Amino acid sequence: MKEEEEGPPNRELYALLHISPEASDEEIRKAYRQWAQVYHPDKYQAPHMKDTATENFQRVSCAYEILLDENKRKIYDIYGMEGLTSGLELGKKLNKAEELKEELERLRKLKEELERLRKLKEQEVSAHFRPSGTMWANMSLPDLLHGHGIMRGMAMTSSVQSHISKHNILSIGGNLEVNGDSGYGDATIGFGHQISSVSSIEFIGSAGLWPLIGVQTSRNLSSHLTATMGLSMSLRDGSLNLSNTWVRRLSESTSGNIQLALGSDSALSVGWRKKNEKLSAAGQLKCGIDSFAASAHYKHRFSSKSHGCIAGKVGSNALELEVGVGRKLSNLSSVRMLYSIGIQGISWKFKLRRGGQKLVIPILLSGDLDPVFAAAAVIIPTSLYFVLKKFVLKPYYLKREKQKALENMEKTSTPVLEARAAADKAQKLLQNVANRKQNRQLEIGGLVITKAWYGSLKALKKRDELVESNDSPVIDVKLPLNFLVSDSGQLKLHEGVKKSGIMGFCDPCPGEPKQLYVEYTYGDGRYEVTVDDYDKLLIPQEEHRI
Repeated sequence: MKEEEEGPPNRELYALLHISPEASDEEIRKAYRQWAQVYHPDKYQAPHMKDTATENFQRVSCAYEILLDENKRKIYDIYGMEGLTSGLELGKKLNKAEELKEELERLRKLKEELERLRKLKEQEVSAHFRPSGTMWANMSLPDLLHGHGIMRGMAMTSSVQSHISKHNILSIGGNLEVNGDSGYGDATIGFGHQISSVSSIEFIGSAGLWPLIGVQTSRNLSSHLTATMGLSMSLRDGSLNLSNTWVRRLSESTSGNIQLALGSDSALSVGWRKKNEKLSAAGQLKCGIDSFAASAHYKHRFSSKSHGCIAGKVGSNALELEVGVGRKLSNLSSVRMLYSIGIQGISWKFKLRRGGQKLVIPILLSGDLDPVFAAAAVIIPTSLYFVLKKFVLKPYYLKREKQKALENMEKTSTPVLEARAAADKAQKLLQNVANRKQNRQLEIGGLVITKAWYGSLKALKKRDELVESNDSPVIDVKLPLNFLVSDSGQLKLHEGVKKSGIMGFCDPCPGEPKQLYVEYTYGDGRYEVTVDDYDKLLIPQEEHRI
C-alpha cells in the first residue's frame, strides 16, 4: 500500500532523543543524560529488564554519538542512516566545518540534479508514445419506441503522438463517423518543432471529407502572455482561414483569452478559465457575422474522488443546460453521468475514461421539452444512482479497501508485532518515572495525560470504540507522554519529527496516514487535541478546552 503521508526525512534520531532538529549540542547532551538515567542497564537486575534496557540504551547512545558529532550529523540530515552505514565518502579530507558544509551542499545539489534528470527521463519515456482516442455511441429512445432501432450513429477519433527527437513531435490521427445510411472519415498528420524555449511551429495536413493543409505557430511573449497564429487552406475550394489567439495569465489559477478567426466562419471570441484544487470554471462569448453564442462551465470537487458539474450554452442556434456528477475510480479511470435539456430535447450522457481513452454514450430520451418527462428524467436516474451507490458501489469500495488493508496487514504483521513488543518494553522501563510525574502533577493541579492514542486516522475517528490489541491500527501512548511532561507542567512534541520514532511509540499501521489524539486535564479543566503525524504539539492550550 502506498504511503499516503509525507514529511521531512531523516528525523528518527531526533524523535528518539525527543529534541528538535535544530537542537544545540547542550540540548542533545541534556536529552541524552535524561534517557541514560532511565535506560542504563546497571539500574536493572532482572535479566529480561536488563536486556531491554541495554537495547534501548544502545539506541540512545548511538543517536547521541551521531547528533553530537558535527560531521556525522550533517551527513545524517542529508542522507540519513544509509549515508552513515554505507560509509559515505566525502572526497578529499575536510578538516574545517565550513569546508564540510560546502562539500555536503555540493553533494546535496548533485543528488537533487540527478533526481531531477531521472524524473525528466521518465517523463520523456512516458511521453514518447502517447495514444488517445474517443468513441461516441449515439442512442435514441424515441427511435427505439418507433421501431427504428436504438442506435442513431457512431463516431470515433484516435490519435498517436510521438517524440521523434528532442525538439520534434509527430502526430497521426483519424476520425470516423456514421449517421444512419451515411458516413465520412478523415485522416490527419501533424509535425511540430520546438524552435526555442519560447516558440514553436506545427504543420498540419488532413485528407478526407474536408482536406486541408495548415501551419500554426506559438510564442511566449512574456511569462504571462502567449500568442498563437494559425493559417489553413482548404484543398477542396482553396478558401483560406486565419486565426489569431492571445492567452494571458491573470493570476496563479486564472487566465483569459481573445481569439479572432477570419474565413468561412469569421468570429471574435472572448473567454476565461479558472482552475484550482477545489474547482474549475470557464466561460466564452463568441460573436460571428450571422451567429452569436455564449457558454459557461463549472466543476466543483467534493473530494479527491467525486465532483459535480453544471454547464450551459445559449446562442442563435443553441440552447442547452447540462448538470452531472462524476467519480474517480482509480488513478487511470473515471466515470461521469450528465443530464441535458435543450432545444435538441432531453438526454442522458455517460462518459467513461480509462487512461487516454474515452467512451461517450449520449442517450436521447425525448425530442420534446415536456416538463413532467424532464422531471422524471432527473428523479429516476438520481434515485437509481443513490440506490446503486448505497447497495452496490459503497459495499464494493469498502470491500476493496478492507481487502487492501488485510493484504497490507499480512505483509507488515511481523514487523508491526516486533515494533509493538519493543514499544511495550520501552514503556515498562518508563513506567515508574511516568507514574511519579503524573502523581506530582495531580498534587499541584498540573498537566496529566488521561488518554492518548497514536495511529490510523480512520480508526481515531471512532476512538470511543478503540481497544488496545496486537492487530489494532492504533497504540496507547498515554504513559510515554506523561513521562515527557516537563517539571513545569508542559508537553512539547517538535514539528517535522515523525511521532512513531518517540521512545515508547511505534508505527501500528505502516502505509496509512496517522494522527495523535490526546485527552488531558489541567487545573479543573478537561482538554482534547488531535494533530497530524509531523505537526508540532504544545500543551496545555486554552483552545483545547472541552
